[in-house]
Amino acid sequence: MSDHDQLLVVIDPVARRLDGESVRIVKDVLCAAAEAKICLPAGNEEFARAIARRGSRRLVVVGDDRALLRAVGLMYRDHRQNGPGERALSLVPVGAVQAVELARSLGVPTGAVAAARTVLDGVVRRLDLLVDDSGGVVVGDLRIPAIPGTVGAASAAAPPSVWSACRSLVRTLVRPAPPGAPVPTQRLRVEADGVMLTDLDRPVAGVSLRSHDGRAEVVVRTAEGDRLTADAVTVTVSGADFRYRADTVVGGPVRTRTWTVRPGAWGLMLPPS
Repeated sequence: MSDHDQLLVVIDPVARRLDGESVRIVKDVLCAAAEAKICLPAGNEEFARAIARRGSRRLVVVGDDRALLRAVGLMYRDHRQNGPGERALSLVPVGAVQAVELARSLGVPTGAVAAARTVLDGVVRRLDLLVDDSGGVVVGDLRIPAIPGTVGAASAAAPPSVWSACRSLVRTLVRPAPPGAPVPTQRLRVEADGVMLTDLDRPVAGVSLRSHDGRAEVVVRTAEGDRLTADAVTVTVSGADFRYRADTVVGGPVRTRTWTVRPGAWGLMLPPS
């Protein structure tokens, strides 16, 4: 039996709870074709221990985008501690449609049978990561939107709570502003490979990052509607407390954060082209 045929299938508890039938199908397909060890962690700590102890088995995660991001972060930290490995991560997306959007955008089939067949017959694609200075990873998009009600000196209201700020952030991310509404802005300094794109004296409406071909695509939208772009390896954002959305995870508040592109830092099993 080759390493390719030895699998560690880690099934996220959310997947088991939401769609037990898809989980059963995946287990049947994988166990019929390979030597598959099934792991049913009860929570994040057991999930992490299972991945750390995977040995020579190839990792298969059954779950949604959050499970994918946890696994990628854990594997990247293992990569830093023990050196790069060639084994790739396989994903079988299980969850609500909106909870597997990242997996779909990466090219992973979202049907249980098709995704399980990709685990067995797919090809490895090496992908970049954006890694921040606290160890967080970004697989897809990173966004820094302004948070309405937290910017500007004219407001006499009490400072927003953490929860109200988070609610405002989510509204900003998922719902466009009504026509004619003022565009919320933040004063941020954005530097790409040490070159300043915008400083604190120029309010911005948003910042986005995405890794591609070993570089970060940086887009800064100013309050005036200008669009400043750059390609860089390292991007630093600083200013007043700001929050950001890294894939599906909201981070912050922070006053400065640096993201660096790590080319080919992880591998994902995808269908043959």
